[in-house]
Amino acid sequence: MITELQLENWKSYEKASLHIDPLSVLIGTNASGKSNALDALLLLNRVATGAMLTSALKGDGTQSPVRGGVEWAARQPGSVFALGVVCRADGLTDYEYRLEGRITESRCDLHSEQLTRVKYRPGKDGKRKSQAGTIKLLRTDACLENSPTIIARLYNEKQGTPRQLSRTHAVLFQLVGQKLRQEIQDGITEVIAALRDIFILDPIPSHMRKFSPLSDRLESDAWNIAGVLAALPKEKQQEIEAVLTSYASQLPERDIRRVYAETVGKFQSDAMLYCEEHWLDQGPPPTIDARGMSDGTLRFLAILTALLTRPKASLLVIEEVDNGLHPSRARLLLDMLKAVGTQRGVDVLVTTHNPALLDAMGTEMVPFITVANRDPTTGYSVLTLLEDIAQLPKLLAQGPIGRLSSQGLIEQSISTAQSTVTQEEAKDE
Repeated sequence: MITELQLENWKSYEKASLHIDPLSVLIGTNASGKSNALDALLLLNRVATGAMLTSALKGDGTQSPVRGGVEWAARQPGSVFALGVVCRADGLTDYEYRLEGRITESRCDLHSEQLTRVKYRPGKDGKRKSQAGTIKLLRTDACLENSPTIIARLYNEKQGTPRQLSRTHAVLFQLVGQKLRQEIQDGITEVIAALRDIFILDPIPSHMRKFSPLSDRLESDAWNIAGVLAALPKEKQQEIEAVLTSYASQLPERDIRRVYAETVGKFQSDAMLYCEEHWLDQGPPPTIDARGMSDGTLRFLAILTALLTRPKASLLVIEEVDNGLHPSRARLLLDMLKAVGTQRGVDVLVTTHNPALLDAMGTEMVPFITVANRDPTTGYSVLTLLEDIAQLPKLLAQGPIGRLSSQGLIEQSISTAQSTVTQEEAKDE
C-alpha cells in the first residue's frame, strides 16, 4: 500500500510530501494546491495502467485531461517534474518509486525513473527499527533531450543490466510481463499493483440517475452504481445492500427501509438504483428510484459502494467528500469512512472545506490531517502536517479544528512561520 506521495516541481509545488494513512484528510483554502496533489495520484495511476505520459496528461478518447494538461504539469518556468511514492510491502520492506517527466512543447517524455527496495531491521517488538540496506532495483541513464529511447539498468549486483526502452511510457509498465530477476519482479509487482489500485472518485449525481449496464467495477463518476450492485453474486449483493441501507437510513429525516438495485428491461442487462422510504406506520413504503433521490444521498451511496467494492490495500481518493451532505450528518460520514475503510482494508484520502466535518474529527484525527497552503514569499504550494504546527496547542485552545479552519487561523499560523523562516535565512546570508 502507498504510505507517502512525493511531489517535486509538479504544478504549484517545488518540493513536498503527503503522508497517507488509513484515513487521511487534506485541507486548505482555494488554490492552495489540494487538487494538484490529487492530480499527481491520477497521473501515476494512469501511467501504471499503460497510458503514454503525454496521453495521461492531455487525455484521449477514453479519459479526460489532467487539470492543466501538459502545459502546466511542470512548475513554471521549468520543464521537468518528478512524482514518487513509497509503497509498504510488509512490516520490514518498502519500495521507493520515482518518475521524472520532461515537457517539450505539447509532449511529455520520460526523463528518468528509479525503483529502490529498502529493508529494515526488526526491533524487539517485531516492528521496523532501523534501515538494514537498500538496493536500486532499476534506474535510468541520462539521455539526450530528443532521444526516443532511454537505457534502464536492472539490478544484477554489479553495474546493472542495460535495457533499451521507450520514453513515451513508464519503465515500470514496460517491464511488466518480462523475465526479470526475482527481486526486481517483486518490486515491480508491488508498486504497479499499488498504483493501479488508486481510485479517484468524483460522484456526479446527475449521471447516477440513469439506467446503467451491468458492470464489474465502479466508474470514477459512479454513473454505473446500479449496474455494479446488480451484477454482484446474490449473496454478496444482499450483504452490500444491507450495509448501504444501514447507513442510508440515518441520512434523511424520513426512514429509508431498503436500498437496492435491480435489473430491468427485456434482456435484464441494465439496472436501476432504488430505495424504499417510509413516513408513517400505515401502508406499504413507497419505492423511489435514483431519479428521485437527492444529490447528497446519491453521493453518499457512491462513496459507500466504492469502499465496499474496492480491493484490499487499495487507495480511495475523494475530493470534497462531504459535498451535498448536511452538516448534521458529518459525524455519520466520518464514522462510515473509518469503520468500513478499516474493515475492508481500504485506505481513504479526502479533501474537505466543511467545518462540521473537521469538528467531528476531534483531536484524535490531528496526526492524519495535512494542510495545503501557499508560501507567502515564493507562492509555491506547501504541505504541512497539522501536528507539526508549532502553535497548534495555542490554536486548539481557541476552539475545534473546523472553527479554526473557517476563520483562517491554521493557514495564517503556517504562513507566519514560513515568513519568519525566510527572514531568518535572509539575515544569515
